[in-house]
Amino acid sequence: MTRKWLRWMPAAAVPAVIAAAALAGSLPASAGDPLPAKTTEEVLAMVAHHAAPSLSGTLEQTSQIGLPELPKTGPSAGSGAASALELLSGPHTARVFMDGPSNVRVQVLDRLAERNAVRSGDQVWLYSSKDNTATHLTLPTDAGKHNDFSQFKHPGSGTDGVMPTPEDLAARLLAAADPTTEIAVLPEVTVAGRAAYNLMITPRTEGTLIGSIAIAVDGQSGLPLSVELKARGQEEPAFKLAFTTLSLQAPDASLFAFSPPPGATVKEIEVPAHGTESWPGHAKEGGAVPDAAVPGSRDPGTGHPRPTVTGTGWESVVEFPASPGSAEAGAMVSSDPLLQQAAVAVPGGRLFSTAVVNVLLTDDGRVFVGSVPAERLLTAAAAR
Repeated sequence: MTRKWLRWMPAAAVPAVIAAAALAGSLPASAGDPLPAKTTEEVLAMVAHHAAPSLSGTLEQTSQIGLPELPKTGPSAGSGAASALELLSGPHTARVFMDGPSNVRVQVLDRLAERNAVRSGDQVWLYSSKDNTATHLTLPTDAGKHNDFSQFKHPGSGTDGVMPTPEDLAARLLAAADPTTEIAVLPEVTVAGRAAYNLMITPRTEGTLIGSIAIAVDGQSGLPLSVELKARGQEEPAFKLAFTTLSLQAPDASLFAFSPPPGATVKEIEVPAHGTESWPGHAKEGGAVPDAAVPGSRDPGTGHPRPTVTGTGWESVVEFPASPGSAEAGAMVSSDPLLQQAAVAVPGGRLFSTAVVNVLLTDDGRVFVGSVPAERLLTAAAAR
């Protein structure tokens, strides 16, 4: 998990906080026993410095962000954009298995099908039983050891339908925290039968759609167990991802062995020699897009313009310049009835509007994304 968001913690406090968190974390609490009291800094240190665990568990995701619930079957259900929207538009269940950072399996359970993402060492497989298709990647030695499958993002790789874990989501949300963000530890909660610290993050700006974020942090291991987002002005969660069952024992090694079934269509993806950083629009650890603040900079692997970021923290807007990928996305929205259902026409483009994030596809091929009001995206598009 990224440590970038620890940057605003007073430097002199970091060693003592880490030591205290490590010592307390080595003393597991019995069921029903209250967790030892911890400061906000101590809980953040637990999250930042916990080791990649061995675990088996079931994840439940619920979403009420304002998108219409899209069907899991049909002519457009297999497209990358539709898969991503469908994953955000309704409830989902997934099984997660981990044995260290290099052995991971996530199974998203659809009603009549299953999506699998499997990493075993440097081998990554992405499989959908709905259409019996598989994508295979061989990772370079510098690809990193994080278990977030979005780091293998590549046009056509099929990762859009892969469900994140609370650890992945917590890392990305904590990366947006800055010194103006209010972070507090509320009374402990229980998630999947485990006592957890309740870390509450509140943006202190009215320029974001995010009202608050609650992250339940396992009192023994420091592993994020659940993430709950509330939109500004709403009482009920707009999005929640949580373990419902969890064991911190190592899963059977056979779970990380994968071979595509007979008759499967297999697509091979070539990973750039220097790792994922040369894929267009890929974010490095900590969520920062390389050279994002430098307008006109280009990706060395593709020659396409890099994304640029305006604003800071929760008010950031990311602009993806016109490229073959954005043109394809625009054409998909124009031709796909399901995506048309989720988008509305606005001056100069089409807008995907939800309770916690907005996406603007302009007529000239650019894409603007941010957890900000739609007017902010329209203003950013008009200014460039």
